[in-house]
Amino acid sequence: MNWLGLLVLLTVAGLAHGTWDNCGGTCGLRAPLSVYSPMTYSYGNVAYDYGNTRVVGGTGAAEAAWPWIVSIQHPWAPGLGHLCGGSLISADWVLTAAHCFDGMSNASLLYVVIGATQFTQPGPGAAVRNVKQVVIHQDYNPSIYSYDIALLQLDHPVQCSSYIQLACVAGPTLRVSELINCWVAGWGATTARSQDSPDRLQEARVQLIDLQLCNSSDWYGGKVHIHNVCAGYPQGLIDTCQGDSGGPLMCQDNNADYWWVVGVTSWGTGCARSMRPGIYSSTKYFFDWIDYNMRMNAIKSAP
Repeated sequence: MNWLGLLVLLTVAGLAHGTWDNCGGTCGLRAPLSVYSPMTYSYGNVAYDYGNTRVVGGTGAAEAAWPWIVSIQHPWAPGLGHLCGGSLISADWVLTAAHCFDGMSNASLLYVVIGATQFTQPGPGAAVRNVKQVVIHQDYNPSIYSYDIALLQLDHPVQCSSYIQLACVAGPTLRVSELINCWVAGWGATTARSQDSPDRLQEARVQLIDLQLCNSSDWYGGKVHIHNVCAGYPQGLIDTCQGDSGGPLMCQDNNADYWWVVGVTSWGTGCARSMRPGIYSSTKYFFDWIDYNMRMNAIKSAP
């Protein structure tokens, strides 16, 4: 078999479970409970706005709680350098939002922190990588946040561990609307008007909201696209906000222990307002785009 045939075979094998790398043949699995104490959740507020978004009123996540979440950082970003979130979907690819790179002329300045929960104490499981390239959806429109999705390639692969795992990406056959246990997490602002990123990853539980309701006249009035997922609460209070952009909307499989990334944090009006929940780019909708671009880049870089 030639190298191209082998590459396609390996790629197809990886796609069977909604991921493009095996890391031991698994994705979407959180660390064993021995790594972190069982969590007790008090559901605080999470909030959202146009631009870089963040979790408002969530609670601090335990170490290794969400081992596929990464922090995309820039040396010129204020405070701790956090710019956007992302999800590790292969050993060297991160899924994130296109608007994270608006106005950015030099992506080579970016770096990615993987396997950390707290920036000031990243711990022994953390890794840092530079950025090889950024692939932004060709139809991305920054004025209306349509097709707000991007891929970021690391300069070299990471190794999976208890602290670093791959995310499962929701594919075309997954019935996303039937998933019940859904969460958001990120290093975004913890209050709607805050400009500072928290040191520790914040998390909060959210509900998936019917897209037709989300787009109704009293809610977003037709501004939500068919390639979006809507999540939060009708009364507000829990949402994402600035700094959470690009990070995952995650739902546990109804019949298994693993988690699916079903959305990429994109936009919203205000943070945690009633009838203004968070809007996410649907990974189910963009699954083929993600697959195609990772495949093509793998072929280009093959020896």
